[in-house]
Amino acid sequence: MFAKETYMQRRAALKKAVGSGILLFLGNDETGLNYEDNTFRYRQDSTFLYYFGLSFAGLSAIIDIDEDKEIIFGDELTIDAIVWMGTQPTLKEKSERVGISLNMPSADLANYLTKAQQKGQTIHFLPPYRSEHRIKLMEWLNLPIGKQEGSIPFIKAVVNQRNYKTAEEIVEIEKACNITADMHIAAIKALRPGMMEYEIAAIIESVALGAGGNLSFPTIATINGQTLHNHYHGNKVKSGDLFLIDAGAETEMGYAGDMSSTLPADKTFTTRQREIYEIQNRMHREAVRMLRPGITFKEVYEFSAWVMVEELKSLGLMKGDSHAAVEEGAYALFYPHGLGHMMGLDVHDMENLGEVWVGYDGQPKSTMFGRKSLRLARTLEPGFVLTIEPGVYFIPELIDLWKGQNKFTDFINYNALESYKNFGGIRNEEDYLITEEGSRRLGKKIPLTPEEVEELR
Repeated sequence: MFAKETYMQRRAALKKAVGSGILLFLGNDETGLNYEDNTFRYRQDSTFLYYFGLSFAGLSAIIDIDEDKEIIFGDELTIDAIVWMGTQPTLKEKSERVGISLNMPSADLANYLTKAQQKGQTIHFLPPYRSEHRIKLMEWLNLPIGKQEGSIPFIKAVVNQRNYKTAEEIVEIEKACNITADMHIAAIKALRPGMMEYEIAAIIESVALGAGGNLSFPTIATINGQTLHNHYHGNKVKSGDLFLIDAGAETEMGYAGDMSSTLPADKTFTTRQREIYEIQNRMHREAVRMLRPGITFKEVYEFSAWVMVEELKSLGLMKGDSHAAVEEGAYALFYPHGLGHMMGLDVHDMENLGEVWVGYDGQPKSTMFGRKSLRLARTLEPGFVLTIEPGVYFIPELIDLWKGQNKFTDFINYNALESYKNFGGIRNEEDYLITEEGSRRLGKKIPLTPEEVEELR
């Protein structure tokens, strides 16, 4: 937890940005995995953490701007709870740690909001992402689920604070990135043909836990890297396979790291694997080189796609005008996702608040395949923390679909692609801070070039 002054300053800036009304913060409750007492790992709502810093279930809060009140709502532990959970600070003690002097029982929140509505106060809330939140909004505000989009002024004010990481946040994010790097390095050293994917996943996750952290998202550790979010770990690794890892650590305070690695199951890459790997590496290096304030992330993304098209043309897999291939969307056969995303208290920072605000500054997103998955496109500014993760994939189902539709035949050599349909996919990812001068990688360096990977194998 940061010093209480940090949270007090954050709340003061938020009140000034929104201006009037009541700001409602819904903390997260415990959630049953397969019955009520067997719960998922508890994780507090990130915006609640940002403004109130308390990682305890059963809390809600309001900032009543009009009445100049900040209140945390919750209930003291009963003796039954203490028997099972141990002694905890009182609600008053928890609140005082973050500069809040006023507490009320959970049951009083609904009445407080009802009175505020009767007085004509505007009640601002953020878009709910949990069923428990939606039910509470229905009960407290008499608001149907279909009308729970959230308050735009509240959303914009939160985004405009959380997008700019402070020095103390960078320290915490870098801690997460260092653990994340250790997770990847351990896996790269350990992988051998004959192992099961879940053995590598276990190594990755043990490093996170052993460093006092946890996972920032479910681990991807797979021989089927062409499936972008593949969380299945039941395959045996064979000689000749490529192995893709996408994994990240979360610190005790909730800040995330997120990195990806791709390596051969054998000690060295095959000639074909190295050819495609080096294409992805050039995409990555060129994207990093462009990072600086004032450039749009969309420009960086499009250039990384252009680099890929140029390189695939040299292998006979693509043809035609490279700029047109990017503009018209042909590149997305091989690169169907974005270049990266904001990162902080969420691995996809503030995704529940909407990419149009977080990554696009209110501008509309493209609906084009591939381009629509670009989570970040806005002009870069100092203080932004983001990922760089271009990829090259050979997805048999997508290749067959587009070939059957005669799609982009001016740009794609489908006959040449037939022998690549069992290739898999390659993605490498690092985390960067945008600085006044350019950018800085966060965390320890993980292997990026083929030579660096093979040296650890």
